[in-house]
Amino acid sequence: MLAGAVLSLLVIAPAQARTLDEVCRARSRYDLTVGDAALLFERRIPAGQRLEMRRGRLAVNGVAVALDAGDRERISAYEAAVRALLPRVKALAGRGVDLAVVAVREEAANVSPRSAADPKLNARLEARARNLKTRIANSATTKDWQGAAFNRYMGEIVADVLPLVAGDLAQRALEVALQGDLAAAAALTDRAAGLRTSLEARIRDKLTVLEPEVAGLCPSFHWLDALESALTARLPDGSRLDLIEIRG
Repeated sequence: MLAGAVLSLLVIAPAQARTLDEVCRARSRYDLTVGDAALLFERRIPAGQRLEMRRGRLAVNGVAVALDAGDRERISAYEAAVRALLPRVKALAGRGVDLAVVAVREEAANVSPRSAADPKLNARLEARARNLKTRIANSATTKDWQGAAFNRYMGEIVADVLPLVAGDLAQRALEVALQGDLAAAAALTDRAAGLRTSLEARIRDKLTVLEPEVAGLCPSFHWLDALESALTARLPDGSRLDLIEIRG
């Protein structure tokens, strides 16, 4: 759900910042799609389930759930709260992209000032960042941000930078080797080999500044969980609505 969105948008695997589950003790097994008229929650496991909230009404796998007036108000409040959270999540995600780009620039400047000054590097980074932020702005479903997809997006940014920086390091290694400094050449070669790891580590460290803002979302997720608990209606299988799980 939105918890999954924040998690996906702020995590650069395999070097991970703290997740929403760790910060807020909140998680969800559902994907969320936000439509103009309804919210759709979908789960594959442990059993497939499709829940729709539409202007105070609730349906599960196409079957309407009987709600009293109080429950209709709670579902309406739930819908409004999720919609209010969405721009906050997207803004936070956009900041995460900006910070990741800053981290990449810093690491490039640290290991290869010559490549960091290359206009091609900055142009590629800016283009990738614009593309990713546009995807975030236009996205209406957390399905867009599953781990593999998000890793691919961020991998595109890193892939744009690695050849330029690694190429410069290789050129410098050749230059110093020709001058007879084989130890310096080996050190430059090792730095090039470890560039992806050092980039990921710097991105991870840079994203930690967002943790207080992620923590600022916690009360909203806890309030949504409280709304679920307050529902008197049961789902068709007799279970309670449990889109968000709060771990004590």
